[in-house]
Amino acid sequence: MEDKNNTIDLKESIMDRDKVIVRTSVIGIITNVLLAAFKAIVGVVAHSIAVTLDAVNNLSDALSSIITIIGTKLAGKLPDKKHPLGYGRIEYLSAMIVSGLVLYAGITAAVESIKKIIHPETPDYSTVSLIIIAVAIVVKIVLGRYVKAQGQRVNSGSLIASGSDALFDAILSTSVLVSAIIFILWGISLEAWVGVVIAAIIIKSGIEMMIDTLNEILGIRADKVTTDRIKALLNEDPAVQGAYDLVIYNYGPNKILASVHLELPDTMQVTEIDKLTRKLETKVFRETGVFLSAIGVYSFQISNPEVSKMRNEVTERVMAHAWALQVHGFFVDLETKEMHFDVVLSFDISPKEGLSILYKELGDIYPDYNIEIAPDVDVTVSDLEESK
Repeated sequence: MEDKNNTIDLKESIMDRDKVIVRTSVIGIITNVLLAAFKAIVGVVAHSIAVTLDAVNNLSDALSSIITIIGTKLAGKLPDKKHPLGYGRIEYLSAMIVSGLVLYAGITAAVESIKKIIHPETPDYSTVSLIIIAVAIVVKIVLGRYVKAQGQRVNSGSLIASGSDALFDAILSTSVLVSAIIFILWGISLEAWVGVVIAAIIIKSGIEMMIDTLNEILGIRADKVTTDRIKALLNEDPAVQGAYDLVIYNYGPNKILASVHLELPDTMQVTEIDKLTRKLETKVFRETGVFLSAIGVYSFQISNPEVSKMRNEVTERVMAHAWALQVHGFFVDLETKEMHFDVVLSFDISPKEGLSILYKELGDIYPDYNIEIAPDVDVTVSDLEESK
């Protein structure tokens, strides 16, 4: 029943998220098209390159919103035989296209502004044009705050980027208004130079958006807040002796899976473990939206004092090295003289070198044992590195 409820919750969450993204994007499209039209008229009538470029920027924002809608619709396609985990990552591709358009708009704006510096034109502002620019600034601030808030609410990188871009647009439009006022009052034309500044900011924004999207596609460490929260939720259960090897797999916004190993007492029965893992899966999903698709188990040997003593000795020896971040999954078979455990190594040492040192040291202490050490990498942001 719990698994069925999880599936229903996921479908409803995805549907609600898609509706918010589409609705917000449509509002952005309508607003940006109207602003672009008014600014284009003002730019042509006033012979202002800065206002004209500002209009082009609004038009590119509208196009970005259209691409966001298309990407969201494609990403929302149901899983099929070829793509069993769905199409969520298409959103990252659409974000990449948006960043490319922003970058292109910035480069084009820079070229046009430089042309106007070489061949300047005298602007001719009217009171109506100044009012339109001022109103556009207010509209962009309201739109930017709204779109960014909606993006944060549904975890949409495209909406967050669009909202931030709208707030930047408000700043750029303010610089256009200020340059117009300066020209009216003192006759100093800063049009083309303001256009260069606008272009530079647009280019910078496009590059940053592209880098962020590439990081999502390539895969980056999950944020510390999320990983710490998941581990804390798991460790809250009295039966859990430790949560390790947490790996998060991103298949698109709101489609995040994870795997983890739990250390559980060796006295637990399989039926008890089954009940526990199902409970923890539901708990983590409801609290974080992350699906624990796989839970492995380490046997925590609490019934044998000799094993406990060995575990403490090995842990103390291994953790004496600065590059050893954690020991877990410790298991000893006293009859066959076998010892197994995992050690998390920092990026300051190669696994080969680290294991060579540990095998030699522990081999000297336990010469009769066949020791197997599995090297791990800290793939989640944790306090391990900060504490050493």
